[in-house]
Amino acid sequence: MSLNKLSESTFFRKNVLTPPLAFGLMAVAMVFLIGQSSVQAGPREQAKRIHERLAGVAPSETVLNEMQAQIVAGNSIDAAMMAMENSHFYSISLKNFITPWTNEEASPYEPLNDYSATVIGMIRDDMDFREILSGDILYVADSALGLPSYSNSNNNMYQALEDQSIDLQANLVQTTQSAVTGLPAEATAGVTTSRAAAKSFFIDGTNRAMFRFTLINQLCTDLEPLSDITRSPDRIRQDVSRSPGGDSRIYMNNCVGCHTGMDPLSQAYAYYEFDYNTANDPNGDNGSLTYNTVGVIDPDTGSRVTRKHQINANNFKFGFIYENDNWDNYWRAGQNANLGWSSSLSGSGQGAKSMGEELANSDAFASCQVEKVFKQVCLRSAVDATDRNQLDSMVTSFKSNSYNLKQVFAESAAYCMGD
Repeated sequence: MSLNKLSESTFFRKNVLTPPLAFGLMAVAMVFLIGQSSVQAGPREQAKRIHERLAGVAPSETVLNEMQAQIVAGNSIDAAMMAMENSHFYSISLKNFITPWTNEEASPYEPLNDYSATVIGMIRDDMDFREILSGDILYVADSALGLPSYSNSNNNMYQALEDQSIDLQANLVQTTQSAVTGLPAEATAGVTTSRAAAKSFFIDGTNRAMFRFTLINQLCTDLEPLSDITRSPDRIRQDVSRSPGGDSRIYMNNCVGCHTGMDPLSQAYAYYEFDYNTANDPNGDNGSLTYNTVGVIDPDTGSRVTRKHQINANNFKFGFIYENDNWDNYWRAGQNANLGWSSSLSGSGQGAKSMGEELANSDAFASCQVEKVFKQVCLRSAVDATDRNQLDSMVTSFKSNSYNLKQVFAESAAYCMGD
């Protein structure tokens, strides 16, 4: 029996090998395996690794040969681009990569939906990835498939795509939310205004969840790291107690830090609601996103602002009251200026679309996308200066390539092909 075929129980069985001999043979085995690994890590093994990391499946012999030739020629990026021509990159790898962004639990097991399908389509079509937070964009199933039509009140179309294992690379069609969902174009904000995002983050509450999970999923941060008690508290809403538990110090030293920045930014969502029947449909499976257009007055607020934004007003009746969807970014000053806000934008505006542009044009957004892809492809986070330099290089490349995320996947795979 060859050494590398020895089972652990045989290798260390009591009284068969003395400890010195056992450890000596182990050392020989390790040298053998290391040598074997270095032999396998040639262009062909690297090509196979790139394909498996990106597509999740082994390449065909023809594709493997072509990718190997590209790597030998010094074109590892081109080899990675070839791997992404495999349909499994879209239907499996990207679907699993994106799905955790669509729900509060960050579960990868949720079904395909309009959020995940839209991001898959954007990556396939080399779109400017900043549009994920502001575009009037939606990807639906090709009508020739005969699947259920897009619905504002269910996920049947996307569930059918998944249940029938339909090739997403070939059968997703780009359209606009305004043409399909009825939202005015100015009220669309990429995946923020997808039905799946609304079901997860606009349901109940005060719409702050949409803002928080956008930070988590698209800027790779959360509210606590951004807490800054030096910003003005003048836009903190009525529902935030100024003396939680009877202690105003908690408010001043903790609550203020997050709400001073979050409340004036999340005002952009003031006209949105996820409407569902709480008695018959407690999970909102048949609910739909609603938006108060010009002329629509909520009877509880006397304005276009939805009722949820004035709940618990008695917690502090002198707090700020939303009367419109005007937002301001108080984090452009202070410690959170280091998120790298764009100097070409004003830092204020109206509605979710312009606020999404504010977030997506930050340095933090670009860095976040690169970090997520690197971890997905390399199966680890950056661990040393070499890795961090690579991340910096890919952020620069991401921006210079019109925020094409496919380029980031290719560069990550090429960098880690020897791992």
